[in-house]
Amino acid sequence: MVKVIASSVRKGNVIDVDGKLYVVLTAENFHPGKGTPVTQVNMRRIVDGVKVAERWRTTEQVERAFVEDVNHQFLYEDGEGFHFMNPETYDQVVVDVDTMGDQKAYLQEGMTCILSMHEGIALALQLPRHVTLEIVETEPVTKGQTASSSYKPAMLSNGIRTNVPPHIDAGTRVVIATEDNSYVERAKN
Repeated sequence: MVKVIASSVRKGNVIDVDGKLYVVLTAENFHPGKGTPVTQVNMRRIVDGVKVAERWRTTEQVERAFVEDVNHQFLYEDGEGFHFMNPETYDQVVVDVDTMGDQKAYLQEGMTCILSMHEGIALALQLPRHVTLEIVETEPVTKGQTASSSYKPAMLSNGIRTNVPPHIDAGTRVVIATEDNSYVERAKN
């Protein structure tokens, strides 16, 4: 374990509070006009998934757990969870639904993701920044719409809604940013 100041804690970090490991969901630093600056952290306890909010002075020491980020390839999903394989050692890891969160919609067979591992347990998952998906449903083009400023709603093949430019029709493959479900560009292939 490494001690760090509270203001350096970021989303995805794993910290040790009273002997229990937590993964950080959000971390914000507040600097009020009067008083002491504080860091507000929302986190999830790894063993049972309970969400906890903590507030520390920004200069307080927090124990950060050693976490190794390892590339893994997504294999499949079943009742046990989401199965990933380390392409170097061929070891398989099962990630539960709570750890996956809403990122599961973007998983595609064979996709390479980064798993944050601590003592053989997957704590967090990082998806690729962009994925290619197909538009399954969208509104027809309205004549006179300018392509530069207006977007229309569309449904992606993974069930997520996004906004796309007017020239994109159903059946078109597009690149989507996994962080905020936003349209990036039309797929090249």
